[in-house]
Amino acid sequence: MNELQFGSKIRQHLNRGARLDSHTAERLRAARERALSSQKLEREPALAWAGHVAGSFGGLRGISIRLLLPLIVLSVGLITIYTWQQKQRAAEVEEIDAQLLTDDLPIDAYLDKGFEAWLKRRGGS
Repeated sequence: MNELQFGSKIRQHLNRGARLDSHTAERLRAARERALSSQKLEREPALAWAGHVAGSFGGLRGISIRLLLPLIVLSVGLITIYTWQQKQRAAEVEEIDAQLLTDDLPIDAYLDKGFEAWLKRRGGS
């Protein structure tokens, strides 16, 4: 017996059971109402709605905030790192320029191909 046949048999039994006399149907309805009225409603925590609201906003074609927020944070982080690195490089160039302008070097040193290596060695020590 496959699932469809099993489901069909259950549906037939349920349909047969649904044919109740009016007295029994009324008793079942009253019992259901009593059960529902006695059930206590559980209160949700104060901020339980926040997750539903944040998750239900659809961004671009259904992209949720749960996906967009980490992407925005990652983008801001990468931009910050890039900007910091650019400032560091600019500071290094400024330092080399300051060394060139304040040091007494012969003109031949400026024409030497190993001059930048010499500046780096000198700046590191």
